[in-house]
Amino acid sequence: MNALIVSLVVLAIVALSGLALSVKVVTQYERGVLFRLGKVVGVKEPGLALIIPVIDRLVRVSLRIVTMPIQSQGIITRDNVSVDISAVAYFRVVDPLKSVIAIEKRRRHDQPRSRTRRCARWSVNTPRTRRSPKPTSSTSTSRRSSMWRPSSGAGSE
Repeated sequence: MNALIVSLVVLAIVALSGLALSVKVVTQYERGVLFRLGKVVGVKEPGLALIIPVIDRLVRVSLRIVTMPIQSQGIITRDNVSVDISAVAYFRVVDPLKSVIAIEKRRRHDQPRSRTRRCARWSVNTPRTRRSPKPTSSTSTSRRSSMWRPSSGAGSE
């Protein structure tokens, strides 16, 4: 009798956890692209979406306008005037199915990016930050020794 009760409790817990994993909420400003075993089944509209937990995968796509800042760049014109250029790119997903299937590295809006990763991505490899494989003193001496070589036999006898 106790084994029957324990097995029913375990079965109820597994059923509730499976039900919790199968219910997904798609908000008003996004659409869900449903994959079943790697093949596209369709696009889910806002509301509750029921999926099979192990077999289905729901990819959420935001339809909001996204602003992406572009790093400002300074340039010098022909008449030696320095100009700073700042820009912002705006884009919006129109077709969620194409944005998931046709674009290889689609930007994930639902995962926040840390500030340190963004700064590391935009870092500039300047001579001050670049490390040379040799110390500067040995580099300059090897350069000097390779520049001057005595001539061999052609002009001196």
